[in-house]
Amino acid sequence: MNRITTIVLSTLMCIFLSVPSVAQNFSCDNSKSDNIIGVYISKYESESRMRITKDTDGTYKIQVIWVDKVSNRPGPKALDTKNPDKSLRNVPIDQVVLSKGLKYNASKKQWDSAKIYDPTRGIRANLTVMFTEKGRLKLRGSIMGIGETIYWDKIQ
Repeated sequence: MNRITTIVLSTLMCIFLSVPSVAQNFSCDNSKSDNIIGVYISKYESESRMRITKDTDGTYKIQVIWVDKVSNRPGPKALDTKNPDKSLRNVPIDQVVLSKGLKYNASKKQWDSAKIYDPTRGIRANLTVMFTEKGRLKLRGSIMGIGETIYWDKIQ
């Protein structure tokens, strides 16, 4: 009898412990276009946080909201001096819009049809975004087939 009880309890424990991971994967399901909305953290170059919001036209916008070593230091904030659009070179680096017009592509289960701006290099690249199986946001920027992939983790 003790052996049966142990087996049943072990099985129930496995079921209950696996439920949070199923819920996490469901919340990052690529088939739900608004799952992308939120605040993300990146450790690319330096630690930073970005907010993804939905605009009134149904597209998504990505904006920097915090940059380590810039946002909390005293004195004037670093500016987006490498921006090819001269009118945006006075924008503080922790307020830069990285992408706008991002659309959900249901057939590919990803977000695309937009460009991403890299403020560290001052370039724009074609952007595709999707969630990985582990729930991380995968961003791929490319120019003429040559690109770079970075990963962000959702924190809100």
